[in-house]
Amino acid sequence: MSFDLPRNVILPVDAIDVRLDPGPHPFERDNGQAISENWQREIAANPALFDGTVVLLSELALHDRRLVGRCHAVNYSTFTLWRQRRAGSGAEHAYGHAMLVAGDNALVAIRMGAHTVNAGRVYFAAGSFEPMDFRDGLVDVDFNMIREVREETGLDFSGITRDTHYHALSTPRGTVIFRRYRETASADELARRIRAFVATEAEPEIEGPVIIRHAGDLPDGLMPHMKPLIEWHFAAADGTSDLGPEA
Repeated sequence: MSFDLPRNVILPVDAIDVRLDPGPHPFERDNGQAISENWQREIAANPALFDGTVVLLSELALHDRRLVGRCHAVNYSTFTLWRQRRAGSGAEHAYGHAMLVAGDNALVAIRMGAHTVNAGRVYFAAGSFEPMDFRDGLVDVDFNMIREVREETGLDFSGITRDTHYHALSTPRGTVIFRRYRETASADELARRIRAFVATEAEPEIEGPVIIRHAGDLPDGLMPHMKPLIEWHFAAADGTSDLGPEA
């Protein structure tokens, strides 16, 4: 098992070849009792947690602007223990971020709901890869991004303009694969639509939208990986570099 990619730097990515291995992840296989005991503590503290299925990496590398990796489906209970023991675990986490760019070049993020594991934290609408996000064993990152945005905000990104390339930022806490999606509506209008959607949900995942208008506009609760993404976006004079037609 190996992880071979630069850390703490944003890099362009032309292709993503991350495949789902049908076998068990060694971390889950080797820590069954600890996973079960930790999960009992987790649900005692937050009964709203659901032991669904996510994926954990056992390999990830960047070669010639191509992300290549292997991952395994695991229970969410496994993921919660791994978050506490990630150093030297032989596992890492990767996830997609659709960066919503409004017509006025502001970014529109979300603040997570009080009942979620990331309660109060601010980042772009996103979720871990799940088995449904794989096509013939290969992860479809855009499907994951579009699905998560729709589930959390009600917005449909399937037909809007997006960047030609992905980018990736890898830190010791995980690797975010991101792509800018550009809407023509203003940030205020997009925030209004998101709030209207949240109001219709019986148990919304998010508290609501968060508008970020410039590189120094860093809201309380911002996840650590977000600051470099925000600075990267606003570093361009108008934020439109690398935009291309929908893929």
